[in-house]
Amino acid sequence: MRSGPMLFLERMFTDVTYPWYRYFQNFIAFFIFISCIGIAVETLSDVAEHHQQLMKIVENVTLGIFVLEYVGNVYFAKKRLKFIFSFWGLVDLLSILPSLLLFVDTQALRGTRILRVMRVLRVMRVLKLARQALEMLGTQITKNRNPLLINLNIYLITLFAVMMMSSSLMYYTEGELYAPHSLIEGQALLDATLEPGAEPQTFMPHDPISGNPIPEDKRFFTSIPTAMWWCVVTLTTTGYGDMYPVTVLGRIVAAFTMFAGLILFSILMNIVGKTIMILLFGETLDNQEHQDASADQKLGAQARDNPRATAIVLLEKDQVLTAAEAASVARRSAREIREALLPLTR
Repeated sequence: MRSGPMLFLERMFTDVTYPWYRYFQNFIAFFIFISCIGIAVETLSDVAEHHQQLMKIVENVTLGIFVLEYVGNVYFAKKRLKFIFSFWGLVDLLSILPSLLLFVDTQALRGTRILRVMRVLRVMRVLKLARQALEMLGTQITKNRNPLLINLNIYLITLFAVMMMSSSLMYYTEGELYAPHSLIEGQALLDATLEPGAEPQTFMPHDPISGNPIPEDKRFFTSIPTAMWWCVVTLTTTGYGDMYPVTVLGRIVAAFTMFAGLILFSILMNIVGKTIMILLFGETLDNQEHQDASADQKLGAQARDNPRATAIVLLEKDQVLTAAEAASVARRSAREIREALLPLTR
């Protein structure tokens, strides 16, 4: 049984009802945003060149915080191996592993495709926001807050995550083929293959799958911020046509972005529709949803305090018992629970 500072840390990492858990998650969310901004800005050649040291410091600080968070989550997990190999455990690991590898031995990876993969995997950090959105939906819906505002917050978090992932994938799958450093490296390799006295040639980037050349007037995704504009246009189904992918992988990313835009648009319309019905037509929020969610939360708390009540909660979920009956039975002793369940098994 932990006590003192260790109990405080355990609750801060694991207890969603503890105020400091939410403070810590907000702290992590802030650095996730900072990290995502840094990942996007470093693809701007001029900015990255003039502020390289500052960006390196920001990356190292955010990396250190994410490492401490991952270590804390593993240490305080009830089943550590299960957490490590769970979906969110792998997301936490992949969000720090690429930066750790680049930090330990950058020279061995520089100039290889592994470096590009490492940079792409860093974008996994934005998925940590998705976990916080799910926790927000599960733990705050019963608080005295407008559910519409909660849904809007979740929507904005999801929108940012989709924008960040789509624009980053588009840049690293297509835009980096004609990034300044790629053109310099390609030109150097081309010059090395020319015979002495041969006429100089200009390097032309190609699609690595189809082999089609990418002419200069088709090189749209020169940075992640630039790709974000394309992502906004695509997600909102506007489709100006001023930017579009020309490689196979770029078109695959675009297809997934289009489908994500349709899903996000339908969610937004649902939120906007409910808001209009409330503001213009005077409809009220369905209090029954709040009552059901409150009953579920109380039953879940009883199950944590009394393991015997877990079975009752599950029975209530399967509609064998009502919420009131399950709450009443959960307060009884083990003998009374067996007696109460006996008629249901006949």
